[in-house]
Amino acid sequence: MNWNRLIRQVHRWLSIAFTLTVGANFVAMAADEPPAWVVYSPLLPLILLMFTGLHMFVLPYVTRRRGGRSAAR
Repeated sequence: MNWNRLIRQVHRWLSIAFTLTVGANFVAMAADEPPAWVVYSPLLPLILLMFTGLHMFVLPYVTRRRGGRSAAR
């Protein structure tokens, strides 16, 4: 199992989920005062996006220190 590929795929799907929740948030705010769960629903995908994004950001630096293996594999 390739963890880098899995994390990239999870990051892509989380970005879709985040975009949908932000869009639903705007629609709910335009209609009326939205409930709290709608307002805070984008936070979970955003936090998970932060962790997967930080992992992908740090990965090239970690692999360079380990001996120059390519991060794309």
